[in-house]
Amino acid sequence: MLFVCYPKCTTCKKARAFLDAKGVEYEIRDIKTDNPAEEELREWHKKSGLPLKRFFNTSGRLYRELELSRKLPSMSADEQFALLASDGMLVKRPILVGDNFVLVGFKEAEWEAML
Repeated sequence: MLFVCYPKCTTCKKARAFLDAKGVEYEIRDIKTDNPAEEELREWHKKSGLPLKRFFNTSGRLYRELELSRKLPSMSADEQFALLASDGMLVKRPILVGDNFVLVGFKEAEWEAML
């Protein structure tokens, strides 16, 4: 599995501790230094079954600075994917990528059910 996170994020730390406690093997990837590519984001979005908006870090500084809450509704999916791929800090985290699932954000019950 691939665990995409920002190491300084407290939610990511909780998710990592959860995975470690469950004995889950994973590869870790720092979203700030190794931003997901547009193709990866498209694949993850499809696997997740979630609305594209859920992939945005709506509580992040950059999201607010770019006024994305106002702009996103009028942007096409292609524009949104390109924007997400432009900066890892725009992407909601953590993300856990398995063979046939993608979890976005850490909700313990959701992760428990999937693992």
